[in-house]
Amino acid sequence: MLIHNSNKQKKSQGAKGNVSRLLISINVMGSPGPIRFVVSEDELVSSVIDTALRTYARQGRLPILGSDPGDFLLYCANAESDALSPWETIGSQGARNFLLWKKQKAEEADEGSPPSAIGRKGSGWKAWINKSLNLKIPSH
Repeated sequence: MLIHNSNKQKKSQGAKGNVSRLLISINVMGSPGPIRFVVSEDELVSSVIDTALRTYARQGRLPILGSDPGDFLLYCANAESDALSPWETIGSQGARNFLLWKKQKAEEADEGSPPSAIGRKGSGWKAWINKSLNLKIPSH
């Protein structure tokens, strides 16, 4: 019986192949600290966003975000780039640190909203954050 279980375990490991698991950190705009959890590198970005939202809600974090993954964009934290496609794998970027951003509706968007700034040369979410911080901190 014991031999049979170990063979079963080896078969299931063989079927999965050598899929690596990653510890990722996701910073949520407006939240004090990152969410960390382990994912397979072949997991879809949309699934990672869903897991992040469920983890965020389970931990009782504020502000309340909602639960629809389609309302959010995921960015690599270490590069100025466009949002990751929901259909690409999380391991395709070679990154482990991400930024989760709630999409803004057309009527809520203003001149400094990051989705319109991302992708243009010399701008991006990092530039938007720096610009926002500079506007809020008076220099004396």
